[in-house]
Amino acid sequence: MSDSTNAIRHPTLDELEAGLDHIRQSPADDGPLMMIVSRPAVDEREVSAEGRLAVEVGLVGDSWKDRGSSRTPDGGPNPAAQVTIMNSRTLGLIAQSEERWRLSGDQLIIDIDMSKENLPTGTRLSIGSAVIEVSKIPHTGCAKFANRYGHDALRFVSTPSAMSMRLRGINTRVVQSGSIRAGDIVTKVGG
Repeated sequence: MSDSTNAIRHPTLDELEAGLDHIRQSPADDGPLMMIVSRPAVDEREVSAEGRLAVEVGLVGDSWKDRGSSRTPDGGPNPAAQVTIMNSRTLGLIAQSEERWRLSGDQLIIDIDMSKENLPTGTRLSIGSAVIEVSKIPHTGCAKFANRYGHDALRFVSTPSAMSMRLRGINTRVVQSGSIRAGDIVTKVGG
């Protein structure tokens, strides 16, 4: 995956904070799946119009099942962090272009309010014929996120208010396997 981040002007913290009202206007329910991104290997991204979510492997074609986690007893992949989702409005503000959305490392980009209030732990979301469940494990920014989008972007998603809004996104697990397509409407089905 190549990204000439040196040639990109990242938005400032003030510019990012000015976009909060737009992010807050995300639908509470019935928001569209904007993008599906698999990570076949470290630092590789593939955008697809359709995909399959599977209970055993997360997004089929993604390398989640091959990635270790410090949160599991055996160091294997964490089932509670199988599929990460991020709000499309937040990512649009941070990334500055849809072409750069794939760099976030999130598999599903959705226009939906991801706040703790709207999507508490355990909330289930129906996407196509699949269902995912919101995990209690917070999804946080990292050095790669800062390198790709700037240090102000990392600060923007890391404040207590941003963590409550889950601006960096949400960890989920697949609870019902099924097919998904960009444009599918994501619906809350319980919690």
